Amino acid sequence: MNDVKDLWPVFRSLALRTRTIRRFQEDRLVTEDTLRDLADVARQTASGGNKQPLKYAISWTKEKNDVIFPHLHWAAYLKDGKPREGERPTAYILILLDHGIAESAGCDHGIAAQTILLGARAMGLGGCILGAVDRGPLRAMLKIPERYEILLVIALGWPKENVVLEEMVEDRIEYWRDEEGVHHVPKRPLSEVLLPY
Repeated sequence: MNDVKDLWPVFRSLALRTRTIRRFQEDRLVTEDTLRDLADVARQTASGGNKQPLKYAISWTKEKNDVIFPHLHWAAYLKDGKPREGERPTAYILILLDHGIAESAGCDHGIAAQTILLGARAMGLGGCILGAVDRGPLRAMLKIPERYEILLVIALGWPKENVVLEEMVEDRIEYWRDEEGVHHVPKRPLSEVLLPY
């Protein structure tokens, strides 16, 4: 395990390139096997008390994707934040809490979601973690049993947009797209977020 330190440059690069993607190449599909691989890695991440209460539902067909898409709310800061026809995700992973195992997921779903996004990026894919979801109607449409609570939906596909990080100015947290469609995301500097203790 001594050679693990050699992975730092690769990991840092992957983490900094794993941005939220909201525009996808809808004509390029994501396979069921790819989604199964991502769920398989996510299921092996840390879990509070090792309870492992998360379950995953995957979608890669146009029919099922068309059921999921209308129940998602995209990019509050952008006027055109919702993907247009031809730019929609071609796959989804729903992260569910199994109430038969635990009443709360703690932070397990955050760990799993970020692991899925990192894995997707390592495969060349992009994704968006969505917490603004019409859970009741989506549960009904997908016939998800009551014991499973929809925690997050991860939209996935081949990226159709470029996302760049910007230094935050005057606490302006709003992200934006420029005239060429490049998506800009302001980030606070390390000097502001790292406390001097």
